[in-house]
Amino acid sequence: MAIARPIRMLSAASIILCLFLFFQIRKESPSLSTKPGKLTNGMKSDPLLEPTGEPSGRLWRVEGNNYAPDNTNSARTNAALISLVRNEELDELIPSMRDLERTWNSKFNYPWIFFNDKPFTEEFKKRTQAETKAKCQYELVPKEHWDVPEWIDMKLFEESANILEEKKIQYSHKLSYHQMCRWNSGMFYRHPALEKYRYYWRVEPKVQFFCDVDYDVFRYMEDRNLTYGFTINLFDAPASIPTLWPTTQEFLAAHPEYLSENNMLEWLTDSTRRPDHTKEANGYSTCHFWSNFEIGDMEFFRGKKYEDYFNHLDRKGGFFYERWGDAPVHSIALGLFEDSAKVHWFRDIGYRHIPYFNCPNSPKCKGCTPGKFFEGADFLAKEDCRPNYFKYVGTH
Repeated sequence: MAIARPIRMLSAASIILCLFLFFQIRKESPSLSTKPGKLTNGMKSDPLLEPTGEPSGRLWRVEGNNYAPDNTNSARTNAALISLVRNEELDELIPSMRDLERTWNSKFNYPWIFFNDKPFTEEFKKRTQAETKAKCQYELVPKEHWDVPEWIDMKLFEESANILEEKKIQYSHKLSYHQMCRWNSGMFYRHPALEKYRYYWRVEPKVQFFCDVDYDVFRYMEDRNLTYGFTINLFDAPASIPTLWPTTQEFLAAHPEYLSENNMLEWLTDSTRRPDHTKEANGYSTCHFWSNFEIGDMEFFRGKKYEDYFNHLDRKGGFFYERWGDAPVHSIALGLFEDSAKVHWFRDIGYRHIPYFNCPNSPKCKGCTPGKFFEGADFLAKEDCRPNYFKYVGTH
């Protein structure tokens, strides 16, 4: 018996509508966000457990001698590997260099630039140069970049350090640690040795690299106009930075035009995951990019917004009266002043700084466990701020 044409058309329309709704539901179910990559429903499992490959798009690779160390017309862009390190840390630095050379720089031969507030020994120079075919430079930090500023009251520094020590804040009395945090926050990119460079990859002693990276990460940053790359995203100790956020708010009140339209303010101020932290830090979640690994564009730090911000912080004295670190300072500045799309998670670079990991599920990696975030006591798990970052900013 034939079915009337109007009924056939109605049935067909119903099927099409059902299929449309089905695919829409499937498409939207992983996230309610309109921005690709945001995990607005929460981090159900570690993204590093998923198979991880290279980033999409054009990648610069070694072809012939285009990255040879003696090639004056090489494919290298104006970038360098940099490390603030002491002579006595040489034995801890060599394995870090060896790892990064093995997994990446032996292919691309970017120069190493080492910084120290004391002259490097001949042993340091000889042993570090022996680890790489690339050029090595050994630079002294200018006295005016390292010394305690004249407006810092050293008696108040000692009194403040006693208070920090009572709160179990590490390195409270170690003046050189405070100087290091200040230098890494607002001085490193001013060094004359870096004037001709735009991009940097910061490397520290006692870190590990686990994955072969077969593309030029600096060219990747440059081609996509990225400002900053990170691997690990943590909560900070709020007792070390109680006035950092109020001081930042004071600066923003004077410069509201500096706030990026596509900022990361929600990540910086979330109070749901660690409300105790946000309260003790006076409104700052304490989430930050762990800056012992960072790949960055120094034009951001050399720009007026960051320079004004750093100078404002510097005059307040928090690098000495508290323990403001370069990690929260860099992170807050990026989170407020930069377009969040210009910050990149290098999920494919396997990395460890005790006790935390960034270990992807990739055949290019060996020596770490995919998705393992920490090694040690269970309480370390709660220091992971990636769930917040992925929720508010995304997994890009």
